[in-house]
Amino acid sequence: MAKCITLPSIYHSNLTIFMTDQEKNRTIFQEIQTISKNFRQKYPFFMHQDAIGAGIMIFSLLMIILSIWAYANDYLNTWIVMLWIAFWTSILHELEHDLIHYLYFKKNPIAHHFMMLGTWIFRPMTVSPWFRRHLHLHHHKYAGLESDLEERAVTNGEKWGFFRLLITPDQILSFVLRSYRLYPEIRKMEREGKFSKSEVRNLYNIVFFGFLPVGIPLHLIWYGFVLFYAIEGLDAVFSLGISFPLWAIEFILLAKPLVIIFIAPNLFRQFCLHFITSNLHYYGDVERGNILQQTQVLNVWWTFPFQLFCWNFGTTHAIHHFLVQETFYIRQFTSKAALEVMRKYGVRFNDLGTFKRANRYHTT
Repeated sequence: MAKCITLPSIYHSNLTIFMTDQEKNRTIFQEIQTISKNFRQKYPFFMHQDAIGAGIMIFSLLMIILSIWAYANDYLNTWIVMLWIAFWTSILHELEHDLIHYLYFKKNPIAHHFMMLGTWIFRPMTVSPWFRRHLHLHHHKYAGLESDLEERAVTNGEKWGFFRLLITPDQILSFVLRSYRLYPEIRKMEREGKFSKSEVRNLYNIVFFGFLPVGIPLHLIWYGFVLFYAIEGLDAVFSLGISFPLWAIEFILLAKPLVIIFIAPNLFRQFCLHFITSNLHYYGDVERGNILQQTQVLNVWWTFPFQLFCWNFGTTHAIHHFLVQETFYIRQFTSKAALEVMRKYGVRFNDLGTFKRANRYHTT
């Protein structure tokens, strides 16, 4: 069970007290890199990185397809199939993240892009990985700064309340409801040179094309689905005598399997991921390039249900910021040793004060 603390102790050793943050960052990177190399040398099987990544993707896709078949034939109920698909799509998300960093088939573009498509096909309510790549690489350069729109898109830096809870799982809703604030900020950052012309062009591409061809229609189906049952619920409570037209009932009959297979599992998975990632990243008052200030380890015991559907993201993502070129599955094996190193040099663990500070790093 993780011990909840708001700040890491500075009394790790006499040496670390006198180290600068940049020296700590460099040391953490070197020690975690050594842990990773030793693991691969001990288990040479993991040298076959491309094959392992492709195998994980194929197996995950087969598990999803099998669950859809089982549901269609009444072998699985609705709740089980939604949770099952949410679990396997969380693995597809991790694979996509690795692919964004070119960790599989870097020298084989056809296989690489085929894997990108494979990780997206059952997660179509997310931004296209080809567009997301630019946004994510920008995130690593400017994590925690105002131009870090990837994390801000999933509510990092927002004050906690009903509004943030509402937009956490839904990127379309998040953008629409905050566009009046974000658009002027983006234009201002462009004028100040914080976004290049190519980065601004990519942002426009994400807005207009990033959720096509399937994401936008699925979101509209979801909103219609929710509206239908909200009206039905009001009618049941207040006896309003509402009768739905035949086309609305036919819409619900067609929408239900899409909600169960694509929409609900992805929104649930995205809520788990976005809740964890937006609160383990810091925002607004961090020093550029100071990895110690970018993330914390967020794995307090009550986050376990969320971690289950984002592949233990709260425990391992901070490791990724120090050692970017490492696959998600190896981080699971090396996390115990890596976290000991990070704790030693002052990375925060379970800083729950971040929920009150709107993810600011400093406490005052």
